[in-house]
Amino acid sequence: MTSRTGFFLLSGVLFLVALVCVGEGVQLIATGKPLGIGIGICAFVIPAIGVWFLRQTIRFGRASERLARELEAEGGLPVDELGRTKGGRIDRASADAVFARRKAEAEASPGDWRVFFRLAVAYADAGDVPRARKAMQHAIKLHSASAPVAAG
Repeated sequence: MTSRTGFFLLSGVLFLVALVCVGEGVQLIATGKPLGIGIGICAFVIPAIGVWFLRQTIRFGRASERLARELEAEGGLPVDELGRTKGGRIDRASADAVFARRKAEAEASPGDWRVFFRLAVAYADAGDVPRARKAMQHAIKLHSASAPVAAG
């Protein structure tokens, strides 16, 4: 299963769970008891947080894909130069070497979204997903700030 398929499958499950929670929340509020009303309100808030998180994840994914397409059009996507084990896994020393180079590039050009995109890929290859996400968010922010504003 691809990550995209898994994402859509889990998104569907989230929406089904949200519908069940909201339905239960309505029934709890309908009891008229203070405790039931309080729990019923929580049954509305929790799915709202889940849907908000899903929306943020979708926006992040779309923005990342947009940057990848733009970088690909410029010919600037990072090439896979990582060493692999016999089993096909990324060699840790190779990933660390590429990461060190990408980090130096990012420090040398702190305002270029392209180097932060490549740094995010290097973080992901090194197995540091939280930092990869932060680096990609920074690349998205830099790209948004550098995009020309349409005259309106």
